[in-house]
Amino acid sequence: MPEAALNKADAQQAHPMGDPRYKLIDRVIKRQQFKQDALIEVLTAAQEAFGYLPEDVLMYVARMLKLPSSWVYGVATFYHFFSLKPRGEHSCIVCLGTACYVGKSYDIVAALEKGFDIKAGNTTADGKLTLSTARCLGCCGLAPVVVLDDAVLGKETPATTVDRVRRQVTGLAEGPDPGACSEPDPMTSPTVKETPAP
Repeated sequence: MPEAALNKADAQQAHPMGDPRYKLIDRVIKRQQFKQDALIEVLTAAQEAFGYLPEDVLMYVARMLKLPSSWVYGVATFYHFFSLKPRGEHSCIVCLGTACYVGKSYDIVAALEKGFDIKAGNTTADGKLTLSTARCLGCCGLAPVVVLDDAVLGKETPATTVDRVRRQVTGLAEGPDPGACSEPDPMTSPTVKETPAP
C-alpha cells in the first residue's frame, strides 16, 4: 500500500510536459494571472530554467498565454537577451554599434572567430564559449566594447580580446580583469588638477 501511495504522489507532482523545469514557468504564469502582456517575464523565467528557449518551450508558453506561436517566436527573436540555441559556459558579446564599428569591432569579431573556430551567433563545439554581436551596448565612450561574462571591456583590440577570452575560457583568469572598464570613472576617481607649466 505505501508504495502505491508514493506512486500516486509522484504522479501528482510530475509536470504534464515531463520536465520539472516547466513548474518554474507555470509559477510565473500563475503569478501574472495568465496575462498575455507578461510574455517577456515568462520567457525570461523560461530561459533561466532551461538556459535557452527551445521550440517546445515557446509552444508551451504560447499555449498557456493563449497567444499565437508566431507572436511568441517574434518576441523571442526580437530581443537580444533571448537565445533559441543552447549557450556556452562563457559568453562574449562584441558591440557593432557605430562608435565600435569605427573602432574596428569587426576586426575583433574576425579575430575571435578565427581564434576559437566559431562564427558569431554560435557556440563552440565543446560548449565553452558563445560568441554574439549586438547592435549597440550603450558604452560608446569605451568603444570598441566587448562584454565577457557580464564584464564590460572597453578600448579593446583584437589581440587583447582574444587573450582575455582565452584566459576566461581556460580558467586562467582570476579575480576582476584589470582591463575591464579601463576608463576611469569620473564619479569615483579622484580629480587631478593640472598645473600650468612655469
